[in-house]
Amino acid sequence: MKYDVIIIGAGPGGIFAAYELTERDASLRIAVIEAGHSLEKRHCPIDGDKVKTCIKCKSCSIMSGFGGAGAFSDGKYNITNDFGGTLHQHIGKDKALELMRYVDSINMRYGGQGTKLYSTAGTQFKKLCIQHKLNLLDASVRHLGTDINFVVLQNLYGHLKDKVTFYFDTPVEHLSALPEGGYRVTSAAGEMDCDRCIVSVGRSGSKWMQAVCKKMHIPTKSNRVDLGVRVELPAVVFSDLTDELYESKIVYRTEKFEDNVRTFCMNPNGIVVNENTNGIVTVNGHSYEDSAMKTENTNFALLVAKHFSEPFEDSNGYGESIARLSNMLGGGVIVQRFGDLVRGRRSNQKRIDEGLVTPTLKATPGDLSLVLPKRLLDGIIEMVYALDKIAPGTANDDTLLYGVEVKFYNMEVAVDENLESCCKGLYVIGDGSGITHSLSHASASGVYVARHLTENR
Repeated sequence: MKYDVIIIGAGPGGIFAAYELTERDASLRIAVIEAGHSLEKRHCPIDGDKVKTCIKCKSCSIMSGFGGAGAFSDGKYNITNDFGGTLHQHIGKDKALELMRYVDSINMRYGGQGTKLYSTAGTQFKKLCIQHKLNLLDASVRHLGTDINFVVLQNLYGHLKDKVTFYFDTPVEHLSALPEGGYRVTSAAGEMDCDRCIVSVGRSGSKWMQAVCKKMHIPTKSNRVDLGVRVELPAVVFSDLTDELYESKIVYRTEKFEDNVRTFCMNPNGIVVNENTNGIVTVNGHSYEDSAMKTENTNFALLVAKHFSEPFEDSNGYGESIARLSNMLGGGVIVQRFGDLVRGRRSNQKRIDEGLVTPTLKATPGDLSLVLPKRLLDGIIEMVYALDKIAPGTANDDTLLYGVEVKFYNMEVAVDENLESCCKGLYVIGDGSGITHSLSHASASGVYVARHLTENR
């Protein structure tokens, strides 16, 4: 079977590449091949009451399927070049922002209308942060919420399903270049040829992408891993910031080691949740637009980025080993009161039950100092005290810390200004490229390549 364009992966990058291709040239024959399930079939067994631990499904419904790993996320689209990836280094800052705004307009058209766009522009908190050695990064943030994000994806699929041929539950076994030009994609659906191929396999496809790059001699370099904890506290503590900004990305440079610690994925009135990656249980956070689903708590991550140099290159393996240690000690996620951590004692259920913060995730009371390296934990403690200066109450003894939170990044694939690899006609986009680390950047990369293909057909 022959297509003009084959897209491997139906995450944000693949979806928006398909959308833009169909909008700009309806005559194109396009196939999207996805290893995971269609959206309506994505259900994790752990979400129910019967299954408590990962059963290692053949296709992980959390990480794979239509919408990618972002399908069940908090639905935050950050319009900024300050974080979320390095797309702007390839296509230019103005172009990157333009495309992220374009993605936002599509999300509004397909179910996101009525959601709020927040912005740091003109905020008083910029000055307040600087006065306390904190850096509030510039961004506009569209918060769809986990619920509305799912609706947007449903509507986008409804728009695309008659214009694009989708193959779900179809892992790609082989990708190879054809002697006469173009590519052959081999899967359970058979052999398919195409003139040009867009690879958008996301985080879950990292090992597959690594094998492809090795086979096709595409240069790569190792990326970082982010390690830390998820903080949960009463929503009123951060309400001044979250009411105006919703999510504030704040960076602090520690005095002790001069490491950068940053806030990540802030969820006002949200919940803390388990996240399963290849059988390793880590922690994450969600929040919803529906007022009936809001809680009394706000949660956010505090993360430290670790880069490794030769001879060690497996940054993701390092993060996985720490997460496994947490799972071994706590049977999953560990929770600890901040007061217990700084006093060097393990938390127990009694002290947590008597505290001011009611946990939104059932986790094992424990001691995070037995899991996280001292350097990282010292930096996180410093950051909590720094945040307490702009949001008094952050460093309260009853503030809860869940561990561990790990953000894995794919190796960075060498691509040019068109996001084209050294193999002509093979484009690598989204988080699978190691270039984008967010919904907005990944989506924008898909639009960018689609426009390039249609303009240079």
